[in-house]
Amino acid sequence: MDRKVILLVEDNPDDVELTRRAFEKANLTNPMTVVSDGAKAIDYIKGLGEFSQNDQRRLPAIILLDLKLPKVDGLEVLKEIRNFQPTQLTPVIILTSSLEEQDLINCYLSGANSYIRKPVDFNKFTQAVQQLGMYWLLLNELPPNPES
Repeated sequence: MDRKVILLVEDNPDDVELTRRAFEKANLTNPMTVVSDGAKAIDYIKGLGEFSQNDQRRLPAIILLDLKLPKVDGLEVLKEIRNFQPTQLTPVIILTSSLEEQDLINCYLSGANSYIRKPVDFNKFTQAVQQLGMYWLLLNELPPNPES
């Protein structure tokens, strides 16, 4: 069975490291690809640019998406994900520090599956990431991958 790939779209290296450590602590050893801006996220999903080689890109089982990103913001990335047939059904979990209610509303209107505010506290952040990983990778039934 192919292991489910996680795409983490996050520009803060500390949050990337915390997310990786939280997954490891929960014994979730799925391969994780990290991209640090919205333009790279779109390239990864569509297999463009540095991700144009098939062996460099696998469609993710879940996408963890920050909103405040360089080049292309997370909401635009979410819209691209939903408008691209191979990823239309891919679960997208917004992981953000935004407290803006309009961000929350816009994300759900644009097709987000979940919206999680990043806790500032390390232990709470770790617990939140572990719980989302357990749910989305182990409990949730994912749609079939169109490439399989």
